[in-house]
Amino acid sequence: MFAYNAYNLRIHSEFPFPELMPCEAQQPDVVISLREISQLETETADGANKLLAFLELENSKAGRFLVESGRKIVVEPDPGIDEDLLRPCILGPIFAVLLRQRSHLVLHASSIAINNEAVAFLGNSGWGKSTLANAFYNQGYSLLTDDVMAIQVEGDRFRTFPSFPQVKLLPDAAASLGYDFETLTSIHAGIAKRNNRLDEGFSQTALPIKRIYVLENVAATHNEIQPLSPQNALLELVRHSRATDLLTTPEFVSSHLRQCATLVKNVSICRLKRKPSLDALPELVKLIEEDIAQTIGIKRNDVGAKGRSPLPMVFKTA
Repeated sequence: MFAYNAYNLRIHSEFPFPELMPCEAQQPDVVISLREISQLETETADGANKLLAFLELENSKAGRFLVESGRKIVVEPDPGIDEDLLRPCILGPIFAVLLRQRSHLVLHASSIAINNEAVAFLGNSGWGKSTLANAFYNQGYSLLTDDVMAIQVEGDRFRTFPSFPQVKLLPDAAASLGYDFETLTSIHAGIAKRNNRLDEGFSQTALPIKRIYVLENVAATHNEIQPLSPQNALLELVRHSRATDLLTTPEFVSSHLRQCATLVKNVSICRLKRKPSLDALPELVKLIEEDIAQTIGIKRNDVGAKGRSPLPMVFKTA
């Protein structure tokens, strides 16, 4: 049995997850098993705290997954499926379900730590969340999450839990950030992105949420930050939440909407318009740093992570 930490959870798994951070084998919060899902488990699945999911990849089926009470994942892979393809399924949509079962709001977002607060970039796959988070990491900030952002809601307080220290990058994004794409970890031969491991300075502390930037998938003539109205902010949160297509019972739907509405009331949410070129990343990082600095009344040079020097600001086209 392999033991890991992610999302403030101790995870025991029957098969390895190189993406996750190893830990001592203590009493687990979550157990991942690899076996056939029984007929009784199939018949008693309720679509909520005992969810049976069938996931398909682009060219093949991945298998069946049972997620129960935020504590158990049973994986029944389709015959011949590559384990390298199973892991992204588990760490993506399946973990999003598990985190929702644990009453977290789960967003499709990457996030970083600035002055011991979380700053998130919200958007669909391919919109640049990981690239932007990695650009901030290169400037000395800590990574919190990539792609799956779990938020604990307690009254009007919100904390996000660190996931694991890696982001997924496309070849042009990797080159623009100064990485040799061929040295990054391959996910699978059929997946264009590769994993970029960011162990140094990875934050392992749950942090309150300072600001959420909603990315646009439309090229802009200049970088710009625009405040969102509460109505539009709510729409964007709902639109970019995870597991809402799998957990559709009235209880989960109403809980999700309440959490989104409370977040809108208590956290600043803005739209981030961006130039299409990766060459504009340094300018974009500076704009966000200045925006964060203005909200807390400090100089931009004082905004940053302590204890780790920035990497060289290398941005180039592939």
